Amino acid sequence: MVAGRIIRPHTNLAATGWRHTSTLARTFGVDELYQAIDWLLQRRNRIQGKPEDQKCDVTAPGRAVCSSPMRPHILYPLFEPVTRLEGVGPQTASLVGKVAGARAVDLLWLLPSGVIDRNPLPSLAAAAPGRIATVAVTVGHRQRPHSNRQPWRIGCRDDCGERLDLVFFRAREPWLDRELPPGARRLVSGRIERYGEALQMVHPDHITHAGGAAGIPPVEPVYPLTEGLTTRTLRKIIAQALARAPSLPEWQDGAWLERRGWPSWNEALERVHRPRDTAMGTHASERLAFDELLAEQLALALVRATRRQVSGRSVKSSGELAAGMMAALAFAMTPAQDNAVRDILEDMARPHRMLRLLQGDVGSGKTLVALHAMLTAAEAGHQAALIAPTGLLAHQHRHTIRELIAGTDTSALLLTGADRGRVRADKLDRIAGGEARLVVGTHALITEGVDFHDLALVVVDEQHRFGVHQRLQLGAKGRHVDTLVMTATPIPRTLQMTEYGDLDVTRLDGRPPGRRAVETRALPLARLEDVVAALVRAVHKGERAYWICPLVEANGDDGIAAAEQRLRHLVRIFGARAALVHGRLPAAEKEEVMERFASGDVAVLVATTVIEVGLDVPEATIMVIEHAERFGLAQLHQLRGRVGRGAAPSSCLLLYAAPLGEAARARIDMLRRSDDGFEIAEQDLVLRGGGELLGARQSGAQRFRIAELPEQSWLLDAACDDARLVLARDPELAGERGRALRLLLHLFERQAAVRLLESG
Repeated sequence: MVAGRIIRPHTNLAATGWRHTSTLARTFGVDELYQAIDWLLQRRNRIQGKPEDQKCDVTAPGRAVCSSPMRPHILYPLFEPVTRLEGVGPQTASLVGKVAGARAVDLLWLLPSGVIDRNPLPSLAAAAPGRIATVAVTVGHRQRPHSNRQPWRIGCRDDCGERLDLVFFRAREPWLDRELPPGARRLVSGRIERYGEALQMVHPDHITHAGGAAGIPPVEPVYPLTEGLTTRTLRKIIAQALARAPSLPEWQDGAWLERRGWPSWNEALERVHRPRDTAMGTHASERLAFDELLAEQLALALVRATRRQVSGRSVKSSGELAAGMMAALAFAMTPAQDNAVRDILEDMARPHRMLRLLQGDVGSGKTLVALHAMLTAAEAGHQAALIAPTGLLAHQHRHTIRELIAGTDTSALLLTGADRGRVRADKLDRIAGGEARLVVGTHALITEGVDFHDLALVVVDEQHRFGVHQRLQLGAKGRHVDTLVMTATPIPRTLQMTEYGDLDVTRLDGRPPGRRAVETRALPLARLEDVVAALVRAVHKGERAYWICPLVEANGDDGIAAAEQRLRHLVRIFGARAALVHGRLPAAEKEEVMERFASGDVAVLVATTVIEVGLDVPEATIMVIEHAERFGLAQLHQLRGRVGRGAAPSSCLLLYAAPLGEAARARIDMLRRSDDGFEIAEQDLVLRGGGELLGARQSGAQRFRIAELPEQSWLLDAACDDARLVLARDPELAGERGRALRLLLHLFERQAAVRLLESG
């Protein structure tokens, strides 16, 4: 359920119902996975004449609100809309929805971003200008404003005689008479500022009688706000949500809680939202973060267990085809490639469906590993399909595969959307008849009319560019299909355990034979003409270069050179040997330009990030990235990976607009320092603040409400271990702690995992 709509699997799955749950469990996007499982369970119940489990209201801001009979009644008050809280009408609910969510439980998960210490100071001498201070004063002379543009100024003094002016714009005199009468003793709290020689406090946050500070909390939580929503209003609403939190049985291990010094769930919420000192919320927020991570890891563990219980078919062969391929090659596989092939073939031989993620740095040899699996399926009498996100990449894969299997009696068929008429019909007949054992293609493979004779293996390249249902559609074209998904963007360990926690993961590290390190330099754009001059010398020596721009065409006056503008500049120097390729070009035109670049007719290829992944031109030795500060770290590393693929030394030049911001400088420094994609991916995760590296949510999008990753990775490790231990001891979650953990899954909306458990 995304952006107010319900995501459903492909309609072809509807007729087959529950047996495709394992297929869903083998797809990416954990949130989509849970939603798809819910949908299939509802579908199965309708087929069997049972009542539906869940109805959803998609009108809530930012997310759908679901009420399920499976949710324990004790949690119902937490999942009611915030409009059920006192003083929260539609307008306030809309504002609350922007910062927290549409339900009471969302307010519990809105942890403070900080706290304000409002403990009274002994005197103004202890107050630092620019900081919040609470001090007792005696009200003195009142200075009336001469116009509406001037403020009231109330002169006050502390017990040591130090002066503090309280400043109010557009204040009403009756209110001042009541709150700050001359001679009264008051405790005021707010930001202290220096105005000339005097100290002042503009519109104090709190004013109360000096004899009692009941109205001023000693430590006040600070929440993220939006225009129209005040801290005081939000605190009152959160207090009502806290009152709805029921007393729940403890789902954490008692010894673990004692060792960490963590409070109970209810007490943790109380300490976080009503801290009594500045350190009160530390252990409490850790406990809540661990709750969230444990719910996630437990749900993923249940999905994995369910997937491994569903039968598939064993696919294995003598390995003659793969051996013939390797005998014709002039190099041997790396140890990492050997290990990956072993893992994949063992998975395929088991009587369960494979879902394995093959992740490797640019140029690590993923295609060769995948081809071993495809040849195994073909030799066993089945079919294997490799799907790529673009026609350009599909052509590249077919070309690579044809070269690798040239010494065998096997061929690879290419199917793309560009195929028409008799050519397309002939290819479809060869696929449907089983003649085509190895098939490479684009989205055209999942269209109506493409039928496989016996599809046993699907290889998905650059998996994050495909939607969950597109992968399902291709898998549904076979029976008990094994799936191998590949990515050239190394996935940080944190994301492996969360976004991809339902997968078996194989990692290709190390550099294959013949791959050389790429020299990386950073230069300001002021030296652009020096770079062009060096490029002229390189082209005269027979070298080829990429020139990457962040935009296709000029966009305003921000100084970013668009690809079309840069092409015009370079054509004046290189003539027809400079060409342009970008995502808006027709597929045939893109392929024609790339073929000219691969053949050497084009020496300088100006491009956008359309060449980010997959393209392999070993003769290209220079990568120029203009406005490198505009690109993410992982993306810069991907672009750099397009060079250094041959025997000649290669270089990458990062041109940046000075001055560099702190984050941009950190990205560029990291790229200059390292060529290890896995190290770079970990650093990219830190710099992006927990964003999803693969897919649309490239920056700043947190899938967790409380846990902060990767900063709290140690909690994630502990949650993963605890989830494994729990299911080893109580796989049905039927014991005392298991029943409490079911509540935890519901609390963090992992009902789909509970349904898998209860549906066998």
